Amino acid sequence: MGGFERVFEIGRQFRNEGMDQYHNPEFTTMEAYQAFSDLEGMKRLTQGFIRAAAMAACGTLSINYQGVDIDLGGTWRDASMIELINEHIDEPISYDMSREELARIAKKNGVVDIEPAWGKGKIISELFEARVEDTLVQPTFVCDHPLEISPLAKKREDNPELTYRFELFICGHEYANAFSELNDPIDQAERFLAQVQAKDMGDDEAMGYDADYIRALEYGMPPAGGVGIGIDRLVMLLTNAESIRDVLLFPTMKPLNDAQVCDVNALDAAESKEQENSAATGCDSAAAAQPASLSNAPHQQADASIDFSNVSIEPLFKDFVDFDTFSKSDFRAVKVKACSAVPKSKKLLQFTLDDGTGCDRTILSGIHAFYEPEQLVGKTCIAITNLPPRTMMGIDSCGMLISAIHEEAGCEKLHLLMVDDHIPAGAKLY
Repeated sequence: MGGFERVFEIGRQFRNEGMDQYHNPEFTTMEAYQAFSDLEGMKRLTQGFIRAAAMAACGTLSINYQGVDIDLGGTWRDASMIELINEHIDEPISYDMSREELARIAKKNGVVDIEPAWGKGKIISELFEARVEDTLVQPTFVCDHPLEISPLAKKREDNPELTYRFELFICGHEYANAFSELNDPIDQAERFLAQVQAKDMGDDEAMGYDADYIRALEYGMPPAGGVGIGIDRLVMLLTNAESIRDVLLFPTMKPLNDAQVCDVNALDAAESKEQENSAATGCDSAAAAQPASLSNAPHQQADASIDFSNVSIEPLFKDFVDFDTFSKSDFRAVKVKACSAVPKSKKLLQFTLDDGTGCDRTILSGIHAFYEPEQLVGKTCIAITNLPPRTMMGIDSCGMLISAIHEEAGCEKLHLLMVDDHIPAGAKLY
């Protein structure tokens, strides 16, 4: 770049995505590019700066993250994506299989929604995310990514469906992404066109066509290696921080709407009056109802009018179910102890629930388009608790939360069924 054969940049980036323990819409990355290098050079560079950061911050290459011992010294494992997948599924896969066969195996192993725009490479990538990512505790270079999901990386000469690309995983999370950079303008233009076609078919993660980048490549670019690393996540690792918010100066926070902003003096007056009433009636003020402004604030507004004129609902079932069959479904009240977005999923939220048994229950629900995780913590919901476990994105979902769904002006609307918080966890519904 401008005569410099090695350059790097540290800067802020923004992605319009959800938040969870390891993701924030705004984050810090370091990117580095080196002319006349390749993927192997990027592996050495990545190992070097992570180890240097560990020694500077911790004084050792043997660290502990959230109770897990991590060895940043020695030789880091280097394995292909397909090799790692085949270590974790019963039916081995390969690129020689048809798309239909790969889709069948992926569904069997937790990839729930396979979109029409996905080719074989995308299905293999989703299968890796569902079955392998969480298992990669010690530093591991995951190599040979499919061409379909790597539009900026060079093809492998021995298999043009794979690329010279790695992602570094530690403790089940990605820390770095690197390529042997693609410097062929004709090949790059074809890749961009394939990405545009995928986007037109509904792939939200596909790239657009960058004519300026193609023009720059046509002027000439030497062979090069490039790597990007998430600084915030690395700081989490080296400081043993539980959440990415703990290492950000200004993390994205939950917005407060008008229904949640309460006047402190009004609340104090309401509490004083409640205590007076309790003293007069002999009732325990702790068990008395809270001021209305605090009750289900995100979902209720006192004077909001509801227009049902544009609402349509699914027709009622015509087939009857006998009472004995229905009574076998175990509907219970559950308390939301924790809720987070499932990594790499735009739809799923992972709930940790108190079902009254003393053991936490995990249920996944595809309602992220309608709720942010922090809105739901502390709520009392209704779940069916005796459904067999269903694996989604590599996580066993044990039951189903109940929601109400309708259409309004042609758009789907969803409300998670939430009930009075005085109902205890585990209470059975009849």
